[in-house]
Formats: sequence, structure tokens, C-alpha cells
Amino acid sequence: MMSGKHYKGQEVSCCIKYFIFGFNIIFWLLGVAFLGIGLWAWSEKGVLSNISSITDLGGFDPVWLFMVVGGVMFILGFAGCIGALRENTLLLKFFSVFLGIIFFLELTAGVLAFVFKDWIKDQLNFFINNNIRAYRDDIDLQNLIDFTQEYWECCGAFGADDWNLNIYFNCTDSNPSREKCGVPFSCCTKDPAEDVINTQCGYDVRAKPDAEQTTYINVKGCVPQFEKWLQDNLTVVAGIFIGIALLQVRTSSATADCIFCFYFIFLSLFPQIFGICLAQNLVSDIEAVRASW
Repeated sequence: MMSGKHYKGQEVSCCIKYFIFGFNIIFWLLGVAFLGIGLWAWSEKGVLSNISSITDLGGFDPVWLFMVVGGVMFILGFAGCIGALRENTLLLKFFSVFLGIIFFLELTAGVLAFVFKDWIKDQLNFFINNNIRAYRDDIDLQNLIDFTQEYWECCGAFGADDWNLNIYFNCTDSNPSREKCGVPFSCCTKDPAEDVINTQCGYDVRAKPDAEQTTYINVKGCVPQFEKWLQDNLTVVAGIFIGIALLQVRTSSATADCIFCFYFIFLSLFPQIFGICLAQNLVSDIEAVRASW
């Protein structure tokens, strides 16, 4: 009498449900790992035993990156994981909204970076110089600056002389430091034949004539290097919005550049869009099942 009727109703897609669950459990565990690394780093630096010291550092503490990114990943992963597993529409909607906020923040950051390039340049200059002053104050900050200078093959904000801002590297007569009139080793040009990093390669280098300095160190500033990279990539970002606009009005004059730009945004923002679509699909399935009860 009742054969088959039970199975004709709406069902929650197990594929979508466990895909969201599996993806977010990994995301959640990564968030826990980032938070753990951040807390461990603060513990090693004595911050946890003296919370007030968190504001004592003159420059930027890279541990904040781990804490903020880890916190976002933890919250997002938890909401998506538990929301999918327990079929909790509130958590799934929170997951979707959170992803949507991240998506629009990325788009907004791209637009603002394109419009306010000069302001970003000034802020970047201020940020780098402020951290140059605090270079020896925190090992994590020191490693971050060294990585940046090595990666961009640059030195200081606008040049090697910016290291005059640091009490250990300035060229004043009253400076007793052995690093006087020098730069960190990360400013030095790399010799492929050297297997061991020469951490003293920047000693006294700024006491040499400008023409001779280029033999030993990278003389370009990090702001111009970053600005060049930013301009190259913002051209793509600007093309993205043009490409989207052209696609929306269905014009037939789409160029290869616009196609490339659309492909770029598809790859960079696809995870957020895909996650939102999956979560909303699962919410719809759950609500449809509940409505059929």
C-alpha cells in the first residue's frame, strides 16, 4: 500500500553535503594549525605571559598574520563543517555570507588599489620605514623584511639609504655599531657560487661610492619594485572589470585580453563563488526536505 511513496520526496544531496564537510574539515584544521603557530610564536616571545607587550613592538608583528588568517579559517571551516554535517541552515547561511564578504572585499581591494595607487605607495613607504626602525626588535619582523628584500631584490623603501633610520645601520658618527653605514645581508646581490649566506656582506657598503655599491647590493627600493609589480597586475585587474562589463552587455568585440582577464578572475575568485553556490544549494535541499514533512 505504501510502497515507493517514502522515496519520492525531496532528498538532501549527499554528494554536496559531504563535499562541503570534507573541504571545510581540512580548512578548519589548517585554521587550528595557523592559530597554534601564532600562539606558539607569541609564547616563545613571552607575549602570552605579558599581554601588554603585544603593543610594545614599534613595527609590524608577522604573528598577527597567522592569528588573523587562522581565526578566519577556523570560523569559516567550523561553520561550513558543522553546518553541512548537521544540516544546520543557520551555519550554512553564515558560511555563505562570510564567503560573500571575503569575495567582495577582494573585489573592493582591487578597485581601490587601482584608484588610489599613490596613496598606497605612500602608505607602503611609511609601513616599510616604520619596520626598518624596528628591524632588530623582533626576530619575526626581521625575517619578514629579509624575505621581502630577497624576493623583490630590493633594499629599503626607496633605496639603501633608508637604513639610516635604523639605529644600528645609520652612518652617524655617534653610532658605535659594527653595522654602521651598512645594510642587512638580504640587500646583498646573490652569488650563485656561494653555498653559505654571508651575513656580513652588507657591512660598510654604504660608505662606498654609489657606483661601487651596485656591485655588492641591490640599490632599488622595495616600494618602486612593488609598485612595478602592482601596476603590471592592476592592468589585468582593470581588464577584468572591462571584460565582465562586456560579457554582461553581450558585445561581440571581446578581445583576447578580456578573455584572459575573465579567465584570471575565474581562477582567483572561483573558490569563493563555488563555495557559496554549494552552500546555497545545500540550504535549498534542506529547506525543501523540511517543507515536505
